[in-house]
Amino acid sequence: MPALAYGSWPSPITPELMTSSLVGLDAPLQDGSHLYWLETRADQGGRTSLWRRSPDGERCDLTPEHYVRSRVHEYGGGEYAVDAGVVVFSSFTDGRIWILPGGAAARPLTAEGDVRYGDLRVHALRRLVLAIREDHRGDGEAVTTIVAIDLDAEPGFGTVLCSGADFYSTPELSADGRLAWVEWDHPAMPWDSTRLRTARLAGTTVSEVVTIAGGPHESAVHPRWLGERLVFVSDRTGWPNLYLAQDPVAQDLDPARDLDLAPEHDLGTDSRRIIPAEPRALYPAEASFVDAPWMLGMTPYAVVDANRLLCTYRDQGTLRAAVLSIADGTLKDLDLGGEAWNFSVRDGRVAAVVYGVDRPPALVAVDLDGDRTATLIRSAGDLPFGPEWVSVPRAVRWASEDGDVHGWFYPPTNPDVTDSGSAGPDGELPPLVTISHGGPTGISPAVFRLGVQFWTTRGVAVLDVNYSGSTGYGRAYQERLRDRWGIADVRDCAAGAEAMGAQGLVDPARLAIMGGSAGGYTTLRALTATTTFAAGISLYGIGDLETLARDTHKFESRYLDGLVGPYPQARQTYRDRSPIDHVDDLAAPILLLQGTDDKVVPPNQAEALAEVARAKGLPVALVLFPGEGHGFRRADSIRASYEAQLSFLGQIFGFVPAGDIPPLTIENL
Repeated sequence: MPALAYGSWPSPITPELMTSSLVGLDAPLQDGSHLYWLETRADQGGRTSLWRRSPDGERCDLTPEHYVRSRVHEYGGGEYAVDAGVVVFSSFTDGRIWILPGGAAARPLTAEGDVRYGDLRVHALRRLVLAIREDHRGDGEAVTTIVAIDLDAEPGFGTVLCSGADFYSTPELSADGRLAWVEWDHPAMPWDSTRLRTARLAGTTVSEVVTIAGGPHESAVHPRWLGERLVFVSDRTGWPNLYLAQDPVAQDLDPARDLDLAPEHDLGTDSRRIIPAEPRALYPAEASFVDAPWMLGMTPYAVVDANRLLCTYRDQGTLRAAVLSIADGTLKDLDLGGEAWNFSVRDGRVAAVVYGVDRPPALVAVDLDGDRTATLIRSAGDLPFGPEWVSVPRAVRWASEDGDVHGWFYPPTNPDVTDSGSAGPDGELPPLVTISHGGPTGISPAVFRLGVQFWTTRGVAVLDVNYSGSTGYGRAYQERLRDRWGIADVRDCAAGAEAMGAQGLVDPARLAIMGGSAGGYTTLRALTATTTFAAGISLYGIGDLETLARDTHKFESRYLDGLVGPYPQARQTYRDRSPIDHVDDLAAPILLLQGTDDKVVPPNQAEALAEVARAKGLPVALVLFPGEGHGFRRADSIRASYEAQLSFLGQIFGFVPAGDIPPLTIENL
């Protein structure tokens, strides 16, 4: 068999397979002997529905007429909750909370209006729901509060429990009526600086407010009640570890001494000053027990019983599950067969969505007190190929001026080609696609992703870069990007691609970079500020930092203060780092994939970049997707985007893709 050029290998992963084969699985919750979770389908326009599995194994869609999703902070999370058979969920269509009481037909629990709810907690015995409410009814910025909603009242907007801070999350209520929550203010993001607070909740009255942890340089997040004790995650040492709050001390207020202790954020008054004790680290380590909390409703750890927590921690980027003993501080790894980000634990039984390196995600159940064998509940789908087709990531690192940079390298893998010795003509090395992840305070995990295998099965290597600023490697690594977005990330991606070429793993003349949203910004910056890459693919990439700073949603409206600088004071810096202001420096072929209804990145930015590339005679293709916003959700859009990417790189790098791939029209080629 003649050698097949890299990039032209026949692959079972077709563009059609990218949308038709797998469903998204998320947010498992257990209630009694029932198991609940969310499923998302690209062939339904990205609609998410709530499913339940009965003790007899029967599965049913509880919300066939609803789209279960929250838009609080835009990224949502905590879309549903269940307790004693009472199910509540947030509807993406109208923003209201709906209730499924004991299997009856869904009815609205909140009133109509421009109001959103997320991070839901339902307490059936107390007949209330706790939620984060984001109120868009007034002028200016949306108002975020914690509210209590009466399960038996007429639809309204809830009773405000906590207000005054810019943001809230995680309203956790203990059995004895103590409320814990996290709050923070502009310009901080929740991984920068928060306050973890507790209070007494009687009815809808909040009192005895105590700040447990947090501060200007500490992120304290994810509180959970362990009986009357409070567990949380703090990065006070530079690494987000688990802590146990100690009993606070109460003192009588001295007006001569404590004039500065006026009640904060309208949370009630008390005649005593409550002094929190130093929390106890449950397992101090240079490991991350939580990733950056972009979404509400995350459960990176769960209470098993009075002495055990089921938790996750990242060790050099790899996420591990473990059981932590509170009494003696021992940590014992638990093999779930892959990474798991959200858990539900009840009576020693764990439910989790597990992401392996060589297979699609699966919802599994594990008995912690039994043989700990994972029982499959629901697979994300079946694939028409076996694990031998899957490129398994290798941890790689390379040097930068700030220290080592981390990433995952995926070599080309295709048993029909590599096992026959026909991989590439003599002397040929594979092209490389360098992925710059979104966020940018995000992380690329080492898990199975069809989007990566789409390339590797065709003979294209992939480097997935966890550039400076990525979560999971400690606060110092994360803060490398402070004031340096568009510099450190670009440098790290370029250096990583060059390192793979220098090691003889890929063709140094055929290096491409791609990314979406914030990753698209890094891509566009790399194409206008470096000469490393011979091609780039931007999916709804941010081209204008000024537009982003002025017009983005509340949650991220001050995000760039820490990444670039305060706006408009640092306006010149924004211009210096905006690809749209340096389009004349574009020096490589580019593919721009853009939704016409994108509010985060208006399509005129992609159109301006395409126009300059045309004028300079650079190969360029602009593909607009009508009706799509910031991210592609429809199956036809996703399929067409992969076809365009493959055809583009084939034409630029000189290979003919296998299969029926429509040729993309590239101007100036």
